Amino acid sequence: MLLKGCGTALATPFKNGKVDFEAYRRLVTRQVEAGIHFLVPLGSTAETPCLEDDEKIELLKITRELCPDRPIVAGVGTNSPVATIRNIRLLEPYGPDAWLVVVPYYNKPTKQGLYEYFKVIAEATDKPIVAYNVPGRTGTNMTADTTVRIAGIPGIIAVKEASGKLDQIETVVKTRPEGFAVLSGNDDQTFDIMGYGGEGVISVASNVAPELMVEFVEAAGAGDFAKAKVLNDKLFPLFDACFVESNPVPAKAALSILGLCEPDMRLPLTTAVSSTFDLMRKVIAELGL
Repeated sequence: MLLKGCGTALATPFKNGKVDFEAYRRLVTRQVEAGIHFLVPLGSTAETPCLEDDEKIELLKITRELCPDRPIVAGVGTNSPVATIRNIRLLEPYGPDAWLVVVPYYNKPTKQGLYEYFKVIAEATDKPIVAYNVPGRTGTNMTADTTVRIAGIPGIIAVKEASGKLDQIETVVKTRPEGFAVLSGNDDQTFDIMGYGGEGVISVASNVAPELMVEFVEAAGAGDFAKAKVLNDKLFPLFDACFVESNPVPAKAALSILGLCEPDMRLPLTTAVSSTFDLMRKVIAELGL
């Protein structure tokens, strides 16, 4: 399984404190109709730490029902191997194609600890794993040499790279084993990472502008970097706007402006401030959404 293209890190809509499954159906259907290449439910953009097990199951079931023909990469990572494997056992009956497993947060593992952690998880499942490096959330950066080392573990097929360290990511692209995909975890670095030879992006911005993100990533994947640069420049204000507050607060604001769901969050995150709504209205208008 070679994961490539644009995958959307799906947001979870809430209404009156509960998951709005009707709105979630609208969001997934919109992604599929836009031609998205794969979907990533239950990641950090989904506010998964604040979801109950029954909510996770229902979200994954809906995603699979509405997206029967494209890969679904479900987030299961925690900072404990026991808890991560428990999430895998909880969700594996509901049709995911792969797992997104974040670098363990808070514990601050060593390089060897990271290797052993991913090895234990890979040995516990027959589905492929996408490792997720996001030191801004975890407190630990998985270095290029560690990433390439875990790429040699059977079953680990890709990395979502959100370290922001382009030199590190380029090293991974150039030294990885064959068949191991490198996906951008930051929308604003997708153009550079695909220019190095990366396979695509797991995107927040594609929640808001899926058609444009698909067009952008497909252009870069086809080697048409002139077209990709035009689209990257067009989308860049959205990339920035999606992170003026903690993700997914701004993306939820944008989705509410588009009439797709409420802007509601679950604590400890709170609804976007008024200036974020104003910024997103401007960005949405400029993109013609």
